[in-house]
Amino acid sequence: MATTSFTKKTLGLETAEPAVTPPPAETQTSFVKKPKLGSAPSRKRDIPEGLWTKCKKCAAMIYDKELDANLKVCPKCQFHFPIGARERIHAMVETCSFEESDASMESVDVLKFNGASSYAAKLEQYRKGTSLKEAVCTGIGRMGKYRVALGVMDFRFLGGSMGSVVGERLTRLIEAATDKGLPVIIVATSGGARMYEGMFSLLQMAKTCAALAYHAKAKLPYLSVLTNPTMAGVMASFAAVGDLILAEPGAMIGFAGPRVIESTTQSELPPGFQTAEFLTDHGLIDAIVPRNEMKARLCSYLEFLMVGREQLAAMGG
Repeated sequence: MATTSFTKKTLGLETAEPAVTPPPAETQTSFVKKPKLGSAPSRKRDIPEGLWTKCKKCAAMIYDKELDANLKVCPKCQFHFPIGARERIHAMVETCSFEESDASMESVDVLKFNGASSYAAKLEQYRKGTSLKEAVCTGIGRMGKYRVALGVMDFRFLGGSMGSVVGERLTRLIEAATDKGLPVIIVATSGGARMYEGMFSLLQMAKTCAALAYHAKAKLPYLSVLTNPTMAGVMASFAAVGDLILAEPGAMIGFAGPRVIESTTQSELPPGFQTAEFLTDHGLIDAIVPRNEMKARLCSYLEFLMVGREQLAAMGG
């Protein structure tokens, strides 16, 4: 039987499918390899470091000169950045009026910690990194019309921990203020006692408080300013015994950390626990004062607290 063949038609037209034959080797198309993304020149404009700072609270980008002019306070959300002791002193006292005391006093490794991370090595590291010799700067300066004994701690130096030299500098400052009839202002920021000095660091708690007791007996005011953070041995000693206790907004203030308290008490802590606002509501802190208002407020408080001393001096007492 004969086989019938059919031809495929499209729209009445016969179409013959062409044969697909690969081109000769010499005429094959060569494809250019794409460059890697990392090798392409970047169009992003390089911004030099040290011009802008990102706020940790509201994520706003702040021009560094604007931030410095506002005493390291975010102009958008009022978040208080950490500030060094020298910067704070410059913002609080009148120009060229501050005379530093005991500037050459340095800590020593009295307990002889050994090893690569020894206490002596850490002290040398922080002295080079911060240009400070200790975690506190003390001296006498003028604030408004009043001469004041001023001590300012710096968290950059070993977490502002209180060792023998920190306690001795503050004690000498308080004793000098008592002898000269001056008010004392201490700006605290610390992680607590300095563990490298053992019992010697804990003794500073009693020593500073004893000096302040004699200062109070002379009826002289002591203003304590708490900044972020003020914890442990410092908060349990001189920082908590002021005639007026002030704090910067949002400062973390307490003795033990919240995780330690939660695990010890086996209870959930209330919202905002150990913040300046929480402690103000519960009566420990007298007022929360923003950093750019601190000097004016301190001068106002001193004018009120020093009235009796001025009247006594006028009467020749």
